Amino acid sequence: MNSELKKQLNIVVLGIAFMFMFTAFQTCGNIAQTVITNLNHTDFHGSGYTSMAVIYGVFSASNIISPSVVAIIGPQLSMFISGIFYSLYIAVFIQPSTWSFYTASVFLGIAAAVLWTAQGNCLTINSDENTIGRNSGIFWALLQSSLFFGNLYIYFAWQGKNYISEGDRRTVFISLTVISLVGTVLFFLIRIPEESNSEEEETTAENIVDSMSGQSKISRAMDAIKRSFKLCATKEILLLSVTTAYTGLELTFFTGVYGTCIGAVKKFGAEEKSLIGLSGIFIGIGEILGGGIFGLLSKNNRFGRNPVVMLGIVVHFIAFYLIFYNIPNDAPIAPMEGTDSMAFMEPSKEVAIFCSFLLGFGDSCFNTQLLSILGFLYSEDSAPAFAIFKFIQSVCAAVAYFYSNYLFLQWQLLIMAVVGFFGTITFFTVEWEAPAFLARSTGYHNI
Repeated sequence: MNSELKKQLNIVVLGIAFMFMFTAFQTCGNIAQTVITNLNHTDFHGSGYTSMAVIYGVFSASNIISPSVVAIIGPQLSMFISGIFYSLYIAVFIQPSTWSFYTASVFLGIAAAVLWTAQGNCLTINSDENTIGRNSGIFWALLQSSLFFGNLYIYFAWQGKNYISEGDRRTVFISLTVISLVGTVLFFLIRIPEESNSEEEETTAENIVDSMSGQSKISRAMDAIKRSFKLCATKEILLLSVTTAYTGLELTFFTGVYGTCIGAVKKFGAEEKSLIGLSGIFIGIGEILGGGIFGLLSKNNRFGRNPVVMLGIVVHFIAFYLIFYNIPNDAPIAPMEGTDSMAFMEPSKEVAIFCSFLLGFGDSCFNTQLLSILGFLYSEDSAPAFAIFKFIQSVCAAVAYFYSNYLFLQWQLLIMAVVGFFGTITFFTVEWEAPAFLARSTGYHNI
């Protein structure tokens, strides 16, 4: 098998493995608060929002060490071990207790940092400047297919139910745990190209002599940490951090908050709980469509990444406006019984689901282009670059999960709109200056 075909196959396997894992995890995240609300009359006293805040808080801190872990044990084993912890977190819901729920949240935060750093590393070493855009799109489309399958099951299984029974909960989470484990095992099918291994080893060494003599694992780990801190201070990373911050805020909104809002609107009638699953399906359709289109168009895109990001922010602004008019302000913090409040129109199921599609499509615009530009600019520092990306994203996601416990919907939408506007401008700046950055970078590495 030639090298290019092997790399392409690696990208597909990577995407399919993530699809299985996140079919389980994203479905879990989408229904967690609804399930937990039904548990709060028992001895269980956890909060889905608080759990996700813990996960993303630990996730952000763990990105300091994740490049070192990937440097020591490699991307394949890093992703496999991380997948085990994802599966354990989902399994907690089979027989939940408060202590195990929050303990699993902490370990999942660490695992997530390692997983996504390894994913970025694997994506980059299986791509070059001509294929990074296409491969980012393929990976994203496969990953976000996860939203479709899991939520399709939730939609049909929970249709017409106002209360989630213990039997329903166990059936769902046993199935999700098995699905997550299948995805975890698939990581063993990835075969890192030999020439990519040698290139990655060279980048972790300070010079060619060190690389040839063999750098110790501890030395490589320290080197990865040093390179992460150096990259944090660069102009490009600082500018992209605003865009990345926005993706963290809107990630929290469409994976946790929006589904909870839909499930809390009593005027949706008997379908309010099953609509959570349908919302997840249409978020997934938007993500898949966006990833597929931008992956296919990347080879013939003369205009760069900026038009895609512009499309993403316009689509999201439309979604925010419609959600503001359609969903009651107190929906994010409504009690188990839901809310009878109204926004500026009679709540519409069709508008709510259409907004789900817009949220997914807009998110794919931002994330495919961020993956592409990071792999393009930092092909020789992929692990530290993606660790910084996930650090910023996870910090903002943790902050958003925290304030989701307290803020009305209008304020959450306003925060996202302001950060999204400035994030779009800073992304434009980096894209315009990318050729100059590469010229400086190439000159440095040739010295």
